[in-house]
Amino acid sequence: MTENEIAKEIVDAAYKIHVALGPGLLESVYEVVLEYELKKRGLKVVRQVRMPVVYETVKLDDGYRADMMVEDKVIVELKSMEEISAVHKKQLLTYLRLADKRLGLLINFGEALLKRGISRVVNGLQEV
Repeated sequence: MTENEIAKEIVDAAYKIHVALGPGLLESVYEVVLEYELKKRGLKVVRQVRMPVVYETVKLDDGYRADMMVEDKVIVELKSMEEISAVHKKQLLTYLRLADKRLGLLINFGEALLKRGISRVVNGLQEV
């Protein structure tokens, strides 16, 4: 599957979850439910992925943690807050660059309308 095909599945699953559970739960709840829903769809999902950081010549194995990695191609960062800020998108872009991945999704389950809470962040991905 391409990054865009994976993203479509993630967004569809997030909408399904948001309709069923609504906004306002803890981020950790949405994380486990999204993992369940994506695995049900046959996707490989890893939560709380330790991502290394190379600083100078030293590789630091636990530099940061991505909320979720899907099919080893798409990083998903989840939030459950009134609104996200620009720093959250910058953070995800940095994660993509450090992990050498091309697509990330920032999903804020705290929004009343989930479509306002989904942001695509790209790192060199060709749009089709």
